[in-house]
Amino acid sequence: MRLSELQTGQKAYIVKVNGSGAFRKRILEMGFIRGEEVKSILNAPLKDPIKYEIMEYEVSLRRSEAVMIEISMLAGDARNDALHKEEALLEEVFASETEENNNGTETRASLQRHDRPHPEKRIRVALLGNPNSGKTTIFNLASGAHEHVGNYSGVTVDSKEGTLRHNGYEFTLIDLPGTYSLSAYTPEELFVRKHILDEKPDVIVNVVSASAAERNLYLTTELIDLKVPIVIALNMYDELEESGRTFDYETFGSLINIPMVPTVGKRGEGIPQLLEKVIDIYKQEEFDYVQIPYGRVLEKSIGIMEREFKNVEPTLYAGWNMPLRYICVKLLEGDRDVEKRVRTLPQQEQIFSRRDKERIYIEKLLREDPESAFTNARYGFIAGGLKETLTEKTQFSEKTKLLDALVTHKYIGFPLFFLFLWVMFEATFRLGNYPMEWIEWLVEQLGNLVRGNMQEGPLKALVVDGIIGGVGGVIVFLPNIVILYLFIAFMEDSGYMARAAFIMDKLMHRIGLHGKSFIPLIMGFGCNVPAIMATRTIESRSSRMITMFIVPFMSCSARLPVYILFVSAFVPKYGGLVMLGLYAFGILIAALTARILRKTAFKEEETPFVMELPPYRMPTTKSIITHMWDRSSQYLRKMGGPILIASIVIWFLGYFPQNAERDAAFDSEIAMVDAQYDRSEISDEEREEKTTEIEHLRNTTHQENSYIGNIGKFIEPAMRPLGFDWKISVSLLSGMAAKEIVISTMGVLYTGDSEDQQSLQHRLKAESYADGSPIFTPLVVAGFLLFVLIYFPCVASVVAIKEESHSWGWALFSVLYSTGLAWFIAFLVYQIGNLLI
Repeated sequence: MRLSELQTGQKAYIVKVNGSGAFRKRILEMGFIRGEEVKSILNAPLKDPIKYEIMEYEVSLRRSEAVMIEISMLAGDARNDALHKEEALLEEVFASETEENNNGTETRASLQRHDRPHPEKRIRVALLGNPNSGKTTIFNLASGAHEHVGNYSGVTVDSKEGTLRHNGYEFTLIDLPGTYSLSAYTPEELFVRKHILDEKPDVIVNVVSASAAERNLYLTTELIDLKVPIVIALNMYDELEESGRTFDYETFGSLINIPMVPTVGKRGEGIPQLLEKVIDIYKQEEFDYVQIPYGRVLEKSIGIMEREFKNVEPTLYAGWNMPLRYICVKLLEGDRDVEKRVRTLPQQEQIFSRRDKERIYIEKLLREDPESAFTNARYGFIAGGLKETLTEKTQFSEKTKLLDALVTHKYIGFPLFFLFLWVMFEATFRLGNYPMEWIEWLVEQLGNLVRGNMQEGPLKALVVDGIIGGVGGVIVFLPNIVILYLFIAFMEDSGYMARAAFIMDKLMHRIGLHGKSFIPLIMGFGCNVPAIMATRTIESRSSRMITMFIVPFMSCSARLPVYILFVSAFVPKYGGLVMLGLYAFGILIAALTARILRKTAFKEEETPFVMELPPYRMPTTKSIITHMWDRSSQYLRKMGGPILIASIVIWFLGYFPQNAERDAAFDSEIAMVDAQYDRSEISDEEREEKTTEIEHLRNTTHQENSYIGNIGKFIEPAMRPLGFDWKISVSLLSGMAAKEIVISTMGVLYTGDSEDQQSLQHRLKAESYADGSPIFTPLVVAGFLLFVLIYFPCVASVVAIKEESHSWGWALFSVLYSTGLAWFIAFLVYQIGNLLI
């Protein structure tokens, strides 16, 4: 029987996990091991994915993945084998510390620390734990959230560093990415293991969710194998106590020889005690490490592999910073990173030959592959220890079940989700409008202050139009982004974000994406920049990359003024329909692009859709504000510079070169008009009209002869097949900085005034070629709107893609793909339209 066939409310026992690679490894690490009880809780509204309960936590699987897991409705031999293994492993651990096991090694090993001098009172502490363990909450509370984000070359994840002082010691806290293990299948796992091995933090604080201790402690067993100094933070200990359980963590800690400290991260409880334990571990010169017993068969193979390495010069692998036992275990498991390292050794052929024989031996005797055998043994070790120290639940909270029954209901789940999104965007833009107006007023006042106190010239124009205008263009959106991230932080910290991904997964899966991709796409209708930054919540690199590439096809609020201008000017009767069509077309292009990328550049999913569904928690105000401001400040830091630079560049291209003779000629014409007025030959209205016309001609002539005008004329031949002249080309070119600039550029080119939109509408409708034919035909308008929808995301979005993908190459790909696609679609509209009409 397959897990996908298990009916809602039924329980069964895991018999076997099929498949291979990252999927199988992740499933095993998350507790789907032989003999473990699993219960089907509920189906998503579209019948996929399915939520299961295992090891006292909840996880969602797609049916296509659940079908890979074999189950039995009866405990049978599989469960009994697993229980016997737990008992045997526990007996080995409680055996005499000096008693030798079957391969002649001891269960505890002493290691002396020689890698750092002790007098300095500076401690580098790495925070490591499963996702949803509360690791970042502890980091923010302990460090005061004074962190900086360090993006590491060639890596798709990042870590944060913060500092604090306690009891005369200076702590540097490194918040590492959340990971379920230290395997070599995901970027997070590789990054964390590389950091531990290469950076050698003084102490590792392993943050464990106390309410899901069995699953969380799996990572601890891998750290034990690495023989690194560890302190365990039993976080969210209040939830364990509320369930009526008691945990003799001191006994369990002595069993594994690692101190354990109960903490409640959101309230700061236990943090001082945790820091004291870190200091104690830091002061120790020697450590007694527990050696996890893997059972007779596995221990025999480990011993044989260790003897194989006796023929290898130790200096050849000493630089790996891995214990020999750990190297042998990972080789037997088939760890790709360790295999790659071993291939650099002169004796690699003999080592791999022996490894392959041992893998066959393990499979033959244990009737399971080595990866499963080691995973089962680790969980058996954990279960055996918890059986002696952790009591059963006596209090059962129905809060999560009741809320899930509501928010994932097949009829009201989607309406509730979209209602929440509507509230989020209404609050974002309606509440954000007030501070936006205040910021706009402040920027305007600052501009007027500078305008009134600086002499005319390039410097004044640069400061007013380039610097103040550029920075103001970024800051003005800050209130919207702050409010948007306030809601996002609440969704993440409360546990609702995982449910949103759960109910949307089947729809997103059809275009090759993850359920978590839906939130960034929705955010993209507000602003593409924070939406691209929000893709970091997607664990899979493939889905994360595809999502950030298609986010720019969502019509952000910056495109809206362009749509409104052209719709009200050319198709006012069908405005709503046209606007809806543009938004829908953007979604269609995004879906098609996602399918293409999934079938070409990102064929494989590094991680399966195995998503933990944390219990609902009421987030603290401090936690939400910290997360909100962290992301908002990143927006300012990363996006302020590029937009400022782009605004200055576009200002420069539009301001230069100056032509004194031409300006003098226009000044002379204005002087003549003033003279006519002084002689009472024209009225005040006529004088105003003529002066405005001359200024318009001055501005448009200057723009035509500026650098950006010359660039527009240079690219005009490429835009002619779309029906675009040089003015349209220049407007689109200026929109690279921000889409709003398209309108202000058109205002200057067509009316001489970047602010006069009413006059601009009339000018656009009246604009014609020398033969009198209109420039803005229905086909040109349609092509122009589609071009604005699809082409080059703004500079800030491109930089965001670069920051999140850690590659200028992918950012350039986004620019070329979107612009090329925009040109092709506008070309089809104009050329095919002319053939048909």
